[in-house]
Amino acid sequence: MEESEPLLSRRSDVRRPNGHCRWSTRSLDSKVVEDFRWRLKYFFMNPCEKYKARGRKPWKLMLQILKIIIITVQLVSFGLSNEMMATFKEDNLMTFKHLFLKDFKDHWQGNYALYTKADVYDHIHHIVNRYSNLENISLGNLAYEQVDGKYTPLSVCRLFYRNSTIDPGRDTFYIDPHIDEDCISISPVQPLDNINLAKNINFSLDFKRLVSVNINFTLKTINLQTVRQHELPDCYCFHIKIKFDNHAHSGKLKVGVDNDVRIYECRDYNVIGASGKRNYLLLMFDSVVILACFTSFILCTRSVVKGIQLQFEFNIFFHAYFNKLVTWSERMEFVNGWYIFIIVSDTLTIVGSVLKIGIQTKVLTNYDGCSILLGTATMLVWIGVIRYLGYFKKYNILILTLRAAFPNVIRFCCCAAMIYLGYCFCGWIVLGPYHDKFRTFDKVTECLFSLINGDDMFATFLNMRDKSYMVWLFSRVYLYSFTSLFIYMVLSLFIALITDTYETIKHHQKDSEPASLLQAFIAECQVQPESGPYQYDEESSSCCLPPWGWLKHIAKM
Repeated sequence: MEESEPLLSRRSDVRRPNGHCRWSTRSLDSKVVEDFRWRLKYFFMNPCEKYKARGRKPWKLMLQILKIIIITVQLVSFGLSNEMMATFKEDNLMTFKHLFLKDFKDHWQGNYALYTKADVYDHIHHIVNRYSNLENISLGNLAYEQVDGKYTPLSVCRLFYRNSTIDPGRDTFYIDPHIDEDCISISPVQPLDNINLAKNINFSLDFKRLVSVNINFTLKTINLQTVRQHELPDCYCFHIKIKFDNHAHSGKLKVGVDNDVRIYECRDYNVIGASGKRNYLLLMFDSVVILACFTSFILCTRSVVKGIQLQFEFNIFFHAYFNKLVTWSERMEFVNGWYIFIIVSDTLTIVGSVLKIGIQTKVLTNYDGCSILLGTATMLVWIGVIRYLGYFKKYNILILTLRAAFPNVIRFCCCAAMIYLGYCFCGWIVLGPYHDKFRTFDKVTECLFSLINGDDMFATFLNMRDKSYMVWLFSRVYLYSFTSLFIYMVLSLFIALITDTYETIKHHQKDSEPASLLQAFIAECQVQPESGPYQYDEESSSCCLPPWGWLKHIAKM
């Protein structure tokens, strides 16, 4: 028996005077059927209709509106603090580059390199002398780290192949690929000039075996700008690593600066005229956010559980009364995806708020993890506003289109991804050695995605002009075929897929035909929410039998 077949044997055209439809058979108690239909219709009502039906205030709706406000305020508060932290870290990294890299310019980002042996020695000596005289040179509040009353020394580590003999003139080489490391430590108590450093420390480099030179040291400072926001300043410990990279042995020795930051509560502090009132208020506000999200989590979880229970009842009811099998898609209509959406958002907000409290109390310093959790949670909360707009038919078209088009879009994207990955691998292998945008696989994916959107197209073509004729010719065929295929065909088909779904949804809305067996069953009921049948308590009314109560009724037949 087809599931979409009308229940002609079960359906009667007789209707009650109040407009309520009646679904009757020779062997069924119509009262049980009508009561279960009312129960289903009430379950799928929106909060406003439920309020008209039984006068119950839409607590979940009001709670979600409250959450949107307080979570957004919480995010803005944390965002301002996070912005100051990130800016302070970036400014200090730029400061370290200007202090320790000789003749560094801002426009040299990622291109700072050395080409002669003398420059390498000169730059290493420059770093050591700048470190030794840091407190007399730097404009910032930088200080050396002390452990047990002793300064943490600067370390210069040389990484080199264990043994090698290289003779390019004779096309011969012998190399042991094992890497050894040799480090020297320099205390910051007194400066050393270049001559003393090379003479007294016996600092020398075998550039034929050299892999890299790593200079490591630790500096401490305090972020005072948070005082303006009435927050206690944090203490920062920067573990700085300056790397002279010679892995390629190409004659170009790249120099880079990395820093690992540890943020912690200062040992002793006193801010004149400041009080901890604002911190207590922030902690109380975060606690309110956690409480609101936990309440929302409980309410939405309860609603999901009720929907699952009602889904099982509906499945057994139709099988017992009408000998109909309920499809999986119809059963999933009882599981409200928006509630799952809200549950995920609440979980992220609670965990993020706990991390935020830990950061404010200086117990934790995981700014990145907290920002990801709170940012994602806030995004989901604002996206969830679409659910309430969906109560209006004119706004609901977006939700219905997205939901209906999603399966087809996923299948289409899977097919398009196969072509896209083929172009990515081809471009990486063929054009990678000749074009910076195709040098690594991740750069290829980003470049091709930009081309699909028409971004930086001319520059991509232009950079291939001075290459070999064969590669140049291949690049033209490759780029023209890719842009033509994806812009004129794949992208157009993707848009057409969404447009076709949109037109289908509009057509169904005009016809107002039930799309499933469940909706057809509920549509038989024409009772308005404010009508009498809903003005009772769900728990005590006889129309809503106890769970599985109608099964006992079947046993009597």
